[in-house]
Amino acid sequence: MRTIRSVSLSPLVDRYDQLIVDLDGCVWVGPEAVDGSVEAIELLRGAGKRVAFATNNSRRTGEDYVRKLWALGIQASLADVVTVGGATQHLLAETRRGMTAFVIGTEAMVGHVADAGLKVMNNTDLASRVDLVVVSGTEDVGYADIRTAALAVRRGADFIATSRDPTYPMPDGLWPGTGALLAAIEAASGREAAVVGKPEPQLFVTALERLGEGRTLVVGDRIDSDVEAAKRAGLDAALVLTGEATAEEAAATREPRPVTVADSLLSLVSGTG
Repeated sequence: MRTIRSVSLSPLVDRYDQLIVDLDGCVWVGPEAVDGSVEAIELLRGAGKRVAFATNNSRRTGEDYVRKLWALGIQASLADVVTVGGATQHLLAETRRGMTAFVIGTEAMVGHVADAGLKVMNNTDLASRVDLVVVSGTEDVGYADIRTAALAVRRGADFIATSRDPTYPMPDGLWPGTGALLAAIEAASGREAAVVGKPEPQLFVTALERLGEGRTLVVGDRIDSDVEAAKRAGLDAALVLTGEATAEEAAATREPRPVTVADSLLSLVSGTG
């Protein structure tokens, strides 16, 4: 069993009953845990703090993220993880069941759309004449996909995206994110998509429903996404510098402002270095 250092929580974190923590850039970068993030979660739970995770990354299912957390040494259940893919499925099931859809995304996202009761028309002759276009993160996309999506949107299809995050952190740098794909389709179609994930507050609202009442701190690595979504949800946010944001960007940003900026999740939680 891992031996946890005898470290008390920082005075700031100790003021909160529960935390909503972003995954990419806070808990892990690519396949590897951010240094100290596993210990930080253990410290929080050892101090009796409730923890939920919320992610704009739609490339995997909630079950996939639970398995990854366990593989890194963080115990988690499906109820602990709020994904933008799951949020999109819930929205589509409530508002667009029975529609036809063209999906830019991974198999996980295609599954979410199908499970919401829509008919996915990818790889058919009718793909550019669907009722709805859904844009989400994927590394497997080509010109034909962007063309099909843009044609469908120009013809009047409803238009939804999981996020506008232009990049996401990987070990060798920032990779193009959902927002990069979305920008091309919006430019080609002349229309703007409705966004389900952060900076919209719904992921945090869902996390709060699962956590229960209590003073809540959001922890993220993006000012325009995590910190802004926290503001819209009426929550405090802390920014960590292990993912997207830099110290210079944090210092230059006046609004939205995090309550603190920390080098990492562990330094935030423990108040050290």
